Amino acid sequence: MAHVAQWKKEVVAELEDIIKSGKTVALVSVNGIPAVQMQKMRENLRGKARIKVAKNKLIKLALQNASQDKPGVEKLADYIEHQQLAIVSTDNNAFSFYKEMERSKTKAPAKGGETAPEDIVVKAGPTSFKPGPIVGDFQRVGIPAAIEGGKIVIKKDKVMVKAGEKIPRDLAQMLTKLEIYPITVGMDVLAAYEDGTVFDKSVLAVDESEYLAKVQSASSSAFNLAMYIGYVTDMTIEPLIAKAATEALNLAVNAAIPTSESIEALIAKAQREMLAIASLAPEALDDELRGAISSRPSQGPPPSEGGGEEEEKKEEEEKEEEVSEEDAAAGLGALFG
Repeated sequence: MAHVAQWKKEVVAELEDIIKSGKTVALVSVNGIPAVQMQKMRENLRGKARIKVAKNKLIKLALQNASQDKPGVEKLADYIEHQQLAIVSTDNNAFSFYKEMERSKTKAPAKGGETAPEDIVVKAGPTSFKPGPIVGDFQRVGIPAAIEGGKIVIKKDKVMVKAGEKIPRDLAQMLTKLEIYPITVGMDVLAAYEDGTVFDKSVLAVDESEYLAKVQSASSSAFNLAMYIGYVTDMTIEPLIAKAATEALNLAVNAAIPTSESIEALIAKAQREMLAIASLAPEALDDELRGAISSRPSQGPPPSEGGGEEEEKKEEEEKEEEVSEEDAAAGLGALFG
């Protein structure tokens, strides 16, 4: 049986203790983080989380051993990559921990040789440099620099390195002079374990504004659907009653049914119809009726024959357009479960 160094046993034991100690266990990449910034991150995590950087084989062994107390935690080993990794344990939930790690990331200058995480662009405009040999240094690396008005200016926007390409060392030095820091430094959460479930990075990276917008859209669609089909809930009961009252009043007026609510509208309607008929024979009217006709609001042209049916059909089509099939399905799901 091969001899195992004592220090390896101690590291595995410490890793196991860390894995068992928190509600959430995360596998994070610490690849490329300078020692000074790594120390700051450790200080920021003090009291919030425990962290241990170790060799990948030892992390895998510790996860396997800890799975006896935390079933499923060994699945984190599937995310182990060929880079420097650490185990982090915290009492925060996996999503809160991921957000905190993302917020702690900072921009750092490139040294050269790194892969650009996104397009590196030099923007047009003046710089803080006075005319001198440095303008030639900028031009040598492809930065469109020139001298204008006693200052070195960048003549136009230019993509210096595309996302995924290597950053040349000489360009990295010039970018630093221009205070362009293209490298994001911080712990990169690869996956996190909580309550028996392993969450991939893609799941943890929730866009809260987009998620909230979807919830609001689903709520609105559900409300519209409930109103459309007359489904009674705590949220729809008042507007449904108001809608029913309005429709009942309209029906009573159109059917000439006198009630305490419709009588005023019926009298007003009768008055309008009487004036409309009277206006057809102005020579037979007395002064009072002529005055009433002249003072009434101007009316639009009378509806064409069959116009009532067309308007009614148009109103029905508009009502149908209020809730599309897709919105109705989404709203139904949101409202009923």
